[in-house]
Amino acid sequence: MGRVGVLLLNLGGPEKPEDVQPFLFNLFADPEIIRIPFPALQKPLAWFISSRRAKTSQENYQQIGGGSPLRRITEAQGAALKSKLQSQGKDAEVFIGMRYWHPFTEEAVDRIKRENLEKLVVLPLYPQYSISTSGSSFRLLEQLWANDAALTPIDYTLIPSWYARPGYINAMAGLIRNELNKLPNPDSAHIFFSAHGVPVSYVEEFGDPYQREIEHCTDLIMQALGRPNEHTLAYQSRVGPIEWLQPYTEDAIQDLAQKGVSDLVVVPISFVSEHIETLQEIDIEYREVAEEAGIHGFHRVPALDTDETFIADLAAMVDEALVAQPVHFSDLEKPEKKVKIYPQDKSAWGMTPVAEVWNGRLAMLGFLALLAEIVTGHGPLHLIGLL
Repeated sequence: MGRVGVLLLNLGGPEKPEDVQPFLFNLFADPEIIRIPFPALQKPLAWFISSRRAKTSQENYQQIGGGSPLRRITEAQGAALKSKLQSQGKDAEVFIGMRYWHPFTEEAVDRIKRENLEKLVVLPLYPQYSISTSGSSFRLLEQLWANDAALTPIDYTLIPSWYARPGYINAMAGLIRNELNKLPNPDSAHIFFSAHGVPVSYVEEFGDPYQREIEHCTDLIMQALGRPNEHTLAYQSRVGPIEWLQPYTEDAIQDLAQKGVSDLVVVPISFVSEHIETLQEIDIEYREVAEEAGIHGFHRVPALDTDETFIADLAAMVDEALVAQPVHFSDLEKPEKKVKIYPQDKSAWGMTPVAEVWNGRLAMLGFLALLAEIVTGHGPLHLIGLL
């Protein structure tokens, strides 16, 4: 086999305070992150939200050193993967493509075009598939491939989801086991899986498999761990007025405290690298929630980063993808909107998940109308003197 390329996809993160606002703009300008009915307003809304959130986000990043370590860790993962592949006799080059910050996916693709590759494996560093993570990156790549004839000859294959691989599952179980073994009573600790959340509408209306894959992944890790500990799965990082997957991490921690749990072993289940959501949100915010609720044994399992078992499994994934039937963009299942109808006496009062979603969307439309009035200086609020 000739020269092999591996494109590792990840979210990206601001590396210094001045990067925060443009990073947030790129994030919220992605329609897979915030879905609004008027595409022309996507960027104005992204500008408004990123401007309002920039200061708070900068303060959060200051708590972990001023910027995200995600690029450094992802590049270290890429270097470890390249070394592993080369040790197996493969002439491999690894490229890093971030969705919302440097090195952008577009930059990685420009590099790929200059290489004389025999095959390219596209590998998202998201174990579980979601339309807002792997799906968003695949959508961008599909656009790049469609608009650039120079990419057409490249023999590529995609790896959409890999959460159930034994290597990944065993690596996660190993990290949890190491943390449990540090405790005086390891079997009594409660294992707490915290995953990045997504809006309920993604699952119920668009068929996102993320929740199903996260739940299955958690079950597989507990089976591989083989310990008697009780466990909980919860979801973090929600934003906006709509309903996200539940239980929410902070609520679940408080519930466990009320049940008398004293030792919590927290597992960042959907993250393979340390970044703002592990180092700041879990380690600082949720630790404070736990301590205020009465849980003083707060133990966090580290992210995989360059764990040897994990890197070996990434290399095995690449090997298998190179000899398997290629997966192309056209092979990916596109999310379809699913319409659900509920009795009016329930949905009219916001008592179903989908109704809650639509209530959130109406709130978003109200916000957009307010934003338009602020920008234009005209509207009903100005007429009655409130603006």
